[in-house]
Amino acid sequence: MHARPGVAVLAVGLVLAGCDASQNTGDTAAQRVDTAAPSFSRPAAVTNPLFPLVVGDQALQLGQEEGEPLRVEVTTLPRTQTITWDGRRIEAVVSQYVAYRDGRILEVTHDYYAQDDSGGVWYLGEDVDNYQDGVVADHEGSWRAGRDGPGGLIMPAHPRTGDVYRSENIPGLVFEETTVQDDDVTADGPRGPVHGAIGTEERQEDDSIEHKVFAPGYGEFRSEASDERVQVAIAVPTDGTPGAVPAVLTELADGAARVFADAGTGAAVGGRVDAMTAAWRDRPDDTAPPALAGELDAALGGLSDAAGAGDTEAVRQAAVDTATAVLDLTLAYRPPAEVDGARLDVVARQLAIDTAAGDVAGQRSDTATIAAIRDRGAVTR
Repeated sequence: MHARPGVAVLAVGLVLAGCDASQNTGDTAAQRVDTAAPSFSRPAAVTNPLFPLVVGDQALQLGQEEGEPLRVEVTTLPRTQTITWDGRRIEAVVSQYVAYRDGRILEVTHDYYAQDDSGGVWYLGEDVDNYQDGVVADHEGSWRAGRDGPGGLIMPAHPRTGDVYRSENIPGLVFEETTVQDDDVTADGPRGPVHGAIGTEERQEDDSIEHKVFAPGYGEFRSEASDERVQVAIAVPTDGTPGAVPAVLTELADGAARVFADAGTGAAVGGRVDAMTAAWRDRPDDTAPPALAGELDAALGGLSDAAGAGDTEAVRQAAVDTATAVLDLTLAYRPPAEVDGARLDVVARQLAIDTAAGDVAGQRSDTATIAAIRDRGAVTR
């Protein structure tokens, strides 16, 4: 399973160090909670609070991988996938995972999940497209329950400290063994403290370790590995806010589009950029999720610097970055499908930049991004 959300640092011992991944030994066997065969009556109704999946929900995760900015979009799609495992046809929920590193597409994966009759959530496989320079390089990490081996328990119905389970359980292909280290964690969420989370340690087949936090209403919330850290910046509907989109966000979205267009014609944009910066600085409501507010601060700073330097291409790129940051904040107020429709417009601007620069890898990345967004059923405005 590809790594998802994270920046949880939990002081833990290596409970499973030295265990053969293909065997149950010692205390590990006694603590396993995933050895009974699950039954599935309504598998597509995934309501486990620590791993909920509702059609149309979306989470945005931000962090770093190998020192470069990492962005992840996770969306529950409006379709299911039938998985045949041990002679049973199981209707699995489909979750789309899209990762970008330094602004370029890195991975697009469809994950398959089902909830058993006790409330545990099972991971039934993933179809992986790994990208390099905007094109699919390989499908490493792909697997299906039944075809390649058994499914894995990704979230017990009632996880407790000391529980051990395997979210991927096909040694030699995919393997992850999880130990619950703390069943009473308070996570620092986008809207404030989130109580009732759990902290886990995952051991991979190569004995590498990931620490994760799963939080109610979010599912996987934070994750930390040796070279990757990501955390949920916003998730809807959990972080949704009633009411209209704040006027300042509408003003900034319109301003970013105008700056992009004007810079392309050589028109002066400094005055408009100053007005946008002032509008955001002087906004009456300062309740935006901190990580997203920080992204917009940085984008506007880059836009102001580029405008001051008179660098047309840098202005256009910073305008795209600003528009992206504004849309991320808008996600709290608009359905994800509508925001995705607006994202298509912004990616089209990025494609124009990359085309003008002769950046073939960038163009391919943009095209793949558009395909991934459309796969989610984006609604154009």
